[in-house]
Amino acid sequence: MKKKLIISILLFFSVFLSLVYSQTVNNPSSGLRSHETLEISKIEISAQKTVIYLNIENKIERGYFCADKIIFILYPDGTKSNLISSKGIPVCPETYRFKTIGEKLEFELTFPPLRKNTEWVDLIEDCNDNCFSFYGICLNNDLNKKIENASHFAEIGEPAKAALDFIDIAKTIDAGNTGIDGLIYMNIIQLSKETGNIAKATEWYGKLKSSDIPRKELYLKHLNSQGIVY
Repeated sequence: MKKKLIISILLFFSVFLSLVYSQTVNNPSSGLRSHETLEISKIEISAQKTVIYLNIENKIERGYFCADKIIFILYPDGTKSNLISSKGIPVCPETYRFKTIGEKLEFELTFPPLRKNTEWVDLIEDCNDNCFSFYGICLNNDLNKKIENASHFAEIGEPAKAALDFIDIAKTIDAGNTGIDGLIYMNIIQLSKETGNIAKATEWYGKLKSSDIPRKELYLKHLNSQGIVY
């Protein structure tokens, strides 16, 4: 009887801990990504594992895709969490060959549980050719919602409103979310330029250039490739 009671208590705490540490992040924002049509649709975080759900849309004739065995989550302090398993995607050099343009491939990557209070991470494939990466994946649902709302104004042709919203986000963003700061700055610069507010674009370009946010040089390079240099 005592043994059954102990087992029941352990099961209860196992379920309790699983509920406490469970989190789902839908459509997380990321600062920079390597493949235009590769997206993270969802991240499920629990005390047992972290599962990242991705999809990629084929844009070319006879397109193909695969994922290397060496894929890892990179924490802000530079430590890595290696891939445990994948589902729905061949491991290179095996490939998935798309049948049509516009076809989407959905797949999952499973990692160990994330550290508590992690606000952002990078996802990196370490391979020799055409490797994928996501820098500054935001794990804060409230912040993701604010970014989504600001982006919506840009999508419906209201860049001035979008720029103001991104500026508000930049002013209130938590210090722990520096992984997404580059995206916020980049949007402010691009949208300010689009609306003809070169003074504002120059101001935020200078803030980005003098900052110590992660991947700063990549954000500047991305802006420079669009002819944006101040």
